[in-house]
Amino acid sequence: MTLDPVVLAERLIDCESVTPATGEVFACLEAMLVPLGFAVHRFVAGEPPEGPVENLFAVRKGPAGSRHFAFAGHLDVVPPGEGWSSGPFKAERRGELLYGRGAVDMKGSIASFVAAVADIPAEAGTLSLIITGDEEGPAKYGTVPLIAHMRDVGELPDLCLVGEPTSVHRLGDMAKIGRRGSVNIWLSVKGSQGHVAYPHLADNPIPRLIAMLAELDALVLDEGSDWFQASNLEITDLEVGNRATNVIPAEAKARLSIRFNDLHTGQGLVDRVTEIAERHGGTAQAVISGESFVTLPGAFSDLVSAAVEAETGLKPELSTTGGTSDARFLRAVCPVIEFGLCNATMHKTDEAVAMDDLVVLARIYRRIALAALAVSAS
Repeated sequence: MTLDPVVLAERLIDCESVTPATGEVFACLEAMLVPLGFAVHRFVAGEPPEGPVENLFAVRKGPAGSRHFAFAGHLDVVPPGEGWSSGPFKAERRGELLYGRGAVDMKGSIASFVAAVADIPAEAGTLSLIITGDEEGPAKYGTVPLIAHMRDVGELPDLCLVGEPTSVHRLGDMAKIGRRGSVNIWLSVKGSQGHVAYPHLADNPIPRLIAMLAELDALVLDEGSDWFQASNLEITDLEVGNRATNVIPAEAKARLSIRFNDLHTGQGLVDRVTEIAERHGGTAQAVISGESFVTLPGAFSDLVSAAVEAETGLKPELSTTGGTSDARFLRAVCPVIEFGLCNATMHKTDEAVAMDDLVVLARIYRRIALAALAVSAS
């Protein structure tokens, strides 16, 4: 059965699905997969404020003992914002481009997943789609509960491809074989409120916070490693909330974000920041969003590269740049690589994808899946 990924992408874009996504968009995807022989399991996980989140696991089993290859992604999108030339949740073709929120990140890739698996015979092996409604948000009740479900039903894949938009200038020029880790840290320094004319009767926390941040900002965490760029620590927020001009505040706060490579662990960095914060009379509270990981070049990256080159003529650069993705969770299950559309318009007004790229991407995904089902990978 041959399916047009452009038409499939239009259907998905037309379903409003600002994170966390539920309902209509999942029903739309389910309606695409059931006629292809997939058993679809949808479930909702989590409670407010991070939930509820809808998730979908679809599997089409191959012959007994066959390999299992999975495509993974998300149906939720970021809010559209203002200033669109057309409705963000009404797909529109203009020239060679298809416009709509999620066209690139990543309903377009999911449409190409579906078009790819439609052309793969059942005897080739087991195929699955791991789809969450919460990748753009907290990601607490998305892919993690999906992994738990797959473990419960005994359907863990041998290899997984995440369809995030990894290409930069042309479809096929980059694939992601890893990601840096991420940790956010909230800092606080308490003092004692008082009148600015009587500083000896108060304790101003702001100078101590400034000294703390200066020391943290001066840190050189590393110079990079074999597969990763240097880790970086960024100050992302300062908060005092003092409306009065004649009052010394009782507390000063700040927030850090650290993206780190394989020379560190999240907890190791938290401990380091905490020590500095406490030395300046402050406290630190952290949330580790994910550890760094890399799927070292080998059979899996070779077959991905071969599929891309066969359809585009490009050999993709194997990279670990960019932010985090749900690959950080899936890597605990099996080797994982990310490959998808050009990322120039993701999260932007008038997000758009080249329609020809959707067609080519579906062919690439088909090649990758067939090769992954046929060979072992390291």
